Amino acid sequence: MTVQTSSDVVPVDAEDDRVDPVMPDVIDAITGRRSIRAFLDRPVSMAQVTAVLDAARWAPSGANMQPWDVHVVQGATKARLTRALLDARNAGTAETADYQYYPTTWFEPFAARRVALGVQMYRALGAARSPAARKESWNRNYDFFGAPVGLLFFVDARLETGSWVDCGMFIQNVMLAARAYGLETCPQASLAEYPDAVRSVLGVAADRRLICGISLGHPDPAAPVNAFERSRVPVESFTRVHD
Repeated sequence: MTVQTSSDVVPVDAEDDRVDPVMPDVIDAITGRRSIRAFLDRPVSMAQVTAVLDAARWAPSGANMQPWDVHVVQGATKARLTRALLDARNAGTAETADYQYYPTTWFEPFAARRVALGVQMYRALGAARSPAARKESWNRNYDFFGAPVGLLFFVDARLETGSWVDCGMFIQNVMLAARAYGLETCPQASLAEYPDAVRSVLGVAADRRLICGISLGHPDPAAPVNAFERSRVPVESFTRVHD
């Protein structure tokens, strides 16, 4: 068999059971990705954003439907969107997300993983014991954590679950492609909590469902929240082999 890249074709012995990656940079891009929650005040050009999306568009989709609908926000529009989301949050407006992201009742092992992440993140932010500091930290979601660019992902309401899966693969491509240009990201379900506000600011039709947003920019290497230890369960904990 062969592994094809944009510039060459690398022969691979089908009988070779080595686990050395043929394209280690791809593995590094995947394993090195993390959610960035503090960005530098450094611009990202539209040429870079376009290059990221140009690579991401090669994500697979059922029947090649390519159901993703992307809105890029920056500058004054991003500021208006941040203000609208913060106003809704601070007014105590009930969240009206277009779909249920998390379980209505948490259970194990997912509840423990959620708590562990929260402890690590808020400890890194220095907000573990302060409700006011935790609120301020949470509100940074709506400011895209200081990133200069935000991406909002929509899908046509008439499409089914499979198209949402396709959009998920596209969104992952966006995050990995960003790393090729020295950029980092944070995928955020929080940006989809008030979809009507987002649709209003961006002039998006009511028949488009808001999936999530992404903050895109240059990471702040000095921010502790970008450096706490990440964890993933081992392969054998979620894999069953059937011979």
